[in-house]
Amino acid sequence: MSSIPSKAEILDWIAANPTLNSKRDLAKAFGIKGAARIDLKRLLKELEAEGHLEKRRRSYGDPERLPPVTVLQVKAPDRNGDIFARPLEWHGEGIEPIVLVIPRASDPALGAGDRILAKLSVVHEEDHNYEARLIRRIGTNPRRILGVFRKTSEGGRIVPVDKSGMNEWQVPEEARGGAKDGELVEAEAFGPAGRLGLPRARVTDRLGDPSAPKAVSLIAIHQHGIPDHFPDAAIAEADKAKPMGLAGREDLRELPLVTIDPVDARDRDDAILALADDDPKNEGGFVLWVAIADVAAYVTPGSALDAEARNRGNSTYFPDRVVPMLPDRLSGDLCSLHEDVPRACVAVRMRIDSMGQKIDHHFTRGLMCSKASLNYQEVQAAMDGQVSDKTEPLLEPVIRPLYAAYAALTKARNDRQPLDLDLPERKIELSEEGKVTSVKFRDRLDAHRLIEEFMVLANVCAAETLIAKKSPLLFRVHEEPAPEKLEALRETAQAAGYTLAKGQVLQTRHLNSLLNQAAGRDDAELINLSTLRSMTQAYYSPQNFGHFGLALRNYAHFTSPIRRYADLIVHRALIAAHGWGDDGLTPEEIDRLDATAEHISDTERRSMMAERDTNDRYLAAYMSERVGNEFTGRISGIARFGVFVKLDETGADGLVPIRSLGREYFHFDREAGTLMGSDTGTLIGIGQRVTVRLAEAVPVTGGLELELLELDNKTMPRAPAGKGRGGRRKPAVARHKAAKEKRKVSRKRR
Repeated sequence: MSSIPSKAEILDWIAANPTLNSKRDLAKAFGIKGAARIDLKRLLKELEAEGHLEKRRRSYGDPERLPPVTVLQVKAPDRNGDIFARPLEWHGEGIEPIVLVIPRASDPALGAGDRILAKLSVVHEEDHNYEARLIRRIGTNPRRILGVFRKTSEGGRIVPVDKSGMNEWQVPEEARGGAKDGELVEAEAFGPAGRLGLPRARVTDRLGDPSAPKAVSLIAIHQHGIPDHFPDAAIAEADKAKPMGLAGREDLRELPLVTIDPVDARDRDDAILALADDDPKNEGGFVLWVAIADVAAYVTPGSALDAEARNRGNSTYFPDRVVPMLPDRLSGDLCSLHEDVPRACVAVRMRIDSMGQKIDHHFTRGLMCSKASLNYQEVQAAMDGQVSDKTEPLLEPVIRPLYAAYAALTKARNDRQPLDLDLPERKIELSEEGKVTSVKFRDRLDAHRLIEEFMVLANVCAAETLIAKKSPLLFRVHEEPAPEKLEALRETAQAAGYTLAKGQVLQTRHLNSLLNQAAGRDDAELINLSTLRSMTQAYYSPQNFGHFGLALRNYAHFTSPIRRYADLIVHRALIAAHGWGDDGLTPEEIDRLDATAEHISDTERRSMMAERDTNDRYLAAYMSERVGNEFTGRISGIARFGVFVKLDETGADGLVPIRSLGREYFHFDREAGTLMGSDTGTLIGIGQRVTVRLAEAVPVTGGLELELLELDNKTMPRAPAGKGRGGRRKPAVARHKAAKEKRKVSRKRR
């Protein structure tokens, strides 16, 4: 860099490199030479006068005292919920100072590992020496790198496992940490770039063979910073926990509640029951029960378990393992509603009429005993006439009433018209060694839908009760699509010959009408995917903005406190609102609901990305044995650098690099989402059917590279010899614009 950096760039550099912050270090980092050093000196003096920096000897530091403005690395909250931070600029010989972060209500949520620029004040408290006020969050320090170590004569290099990782990292010999060639390693960035221009890193952890099947989820855990080791204090608390008795609880043990879960369920936190309502005024109606494990009884505010649960935010599920929010003593035992075992619960009793409309409901804190642990397949088989020894005695008293109640709830659902996407979900099946044996479509049974409808209704009841009691809570919010995304969906629909209502307040029924138009047709998956992509991402908030996708005004997550911290907050709110005990929502928790909502929304997105990346890597490993084979698929995305294709057989996403499309130049139209060949006029757009050849599969990154063979059942045309990428851009642009105008005219004529 030859130009003088901004003040922000200087602060960012000092924040990222607290040991390399002398004026000489800064000049070297930003390539400042000669007279330009005077301007750098002026900027540093201004930053010092403004209180952002403190000059200490020849650098901006003081070995025995922290500066008034400094960079801190945040630690995980302690058992009291207090946030302490480690000063990155401490170079003294004594004990490292203890810094307590004092958050304001407007501050963003801080997580373990976050780097912050903070203003310090000296205090003389028993447990800390400084108090810090956030100036701004800088990010995580140091930057974590996950990659494969490659030995070189000067140390080595790290090739990142992230598909989007463009840079390799140079590792000096003294920073190898004993890493061997080909090992998967975790590293951290440090210092300025090396002499080859590559950023430098030091190895912090060796993770073994990256090609080992069970390393796949481990890569995602490390790459996304998912906590997978419980603190000793949290384990100790979990180990001391005992089963709850009946004291202070309603006895629900005689109710024939059952759990229905996947065959390979790792926890069972919800049980259900449906009974015909004996009220003559509600003919054809039902009494429904949903009982949820009382996690709040074991995970109390201010405990080590609570601090770690909040830190994790949620459980993360991989094909070969789960990273739970709670230790197994709770998630797999005391908070799991096992068959014939008394378990503490928070339950809601709901009455619905014959049309599935809720009449009333009330919550209770109880003790229940599940009469059976069932799975979706055996419940559906029983309803379809294939009973087993286990389901036969339950068919008439339990299973049939559940399906009858579900039929009523379906009427209410059809009247409400929530978004009804039809996107097949694929399941990756692994051998005992962790290798992918098959990729199959997950069954979508009425048993699945039944559970979903019961859970949705229970969640609505939780939100409505807490609103009525004027209790703070965390809502599950899903806002309507942004106008620009909605317009892009409308363009896609029109190009496919469908219509999407315009000029009125968007409702989910309008989107369902579009989905119904495409149902059963070849481009149905395209329309469903495009509709999904137009949606905003759901999140948690103390403010209620409704749930667009479910077409509900009041919605909160209540039914999975084993695996979601948001549900635990809602349970505590119900406990406090009903006066059921002293383990309800505390004033301190209420004060930081905004921060909690932001944090757990972030951890949810983190888990989603980790799960997606893991599936990509497993699919790439599965496909690596089929390089050279041909597959059919559909174009799912267009970018300047290539074409994304979703393969029919596995659902894997691969990239056709633009360099492989031929010698001609391809014009990219972001608005239309197309590529057009300059010489052949080939138009490539989202939704087109393709045949591709698998050119490369890289399990470590999860990347698939494809070669495009056929487009809409026609062989991919190639530009004539002698015509290449550089020569005919303007004619291509002109033809492309003409094609767009032609499409617009044809749409108006429909």
